[in-house]
Amino acid sequence: MEIAVLSDTHLRTGRTLPRYVWEHLTHIDMIIHAGDLTHKGLIEELACLAPVRAVCGNCDGWDIVLPEREIVECESIRIGIIHGHAGRGKSTPERAFNAFEDSLVDLIVFGHSHIPFMEWKNGILLFNPGSPTDKRREPHYSFGLLNIQHGQVEAKHLYF
Repeated sequence: MEIAVLSDTHLRTGRTLPRYVWEHLTHIDMIIHAGDLTHKGLIEELACLAPVRAVCGNCDGWDIVLPEREIVECESIRIGIIHGHAGRGKSTPERAFNAFEDSLVDLIVFGHSHIPFMEWKNGILLFNPGSPTDKRREPHYSFGLLNIQHGQVEAKHLYF
């Protein structure tokens, strides 16, 4: 199963994702968005390509009704999804990890910082795809791909 991972797109009405991202979404089985869509039309656009699972971020307005946190099961892998801006912890990865301390998950997808991040903590993979549209101080735009097969997860960042 191939899953595209997006976060912090911060799109305004009339804007869309870069062509490079759309080109990589053509053969995806699912799309995860870890918040800060800021434009609800993006979910509708993405849903034309694959099922979308998304959570709200701190910049998503009242017109975007999404859960704050979600757990999705893909094959035998349980994926926790959260934006990462709130909760207990000093850093975004720490807040994301703590948000699922009461849940059995194998992978936590989060955003908020716009910083690509991939690290194992206590047997759980923490993964932030970065941002494909708002890189801030990062040298490149980015998003992520997850390949799940036979109970194993392979995660990678795509930079452009």
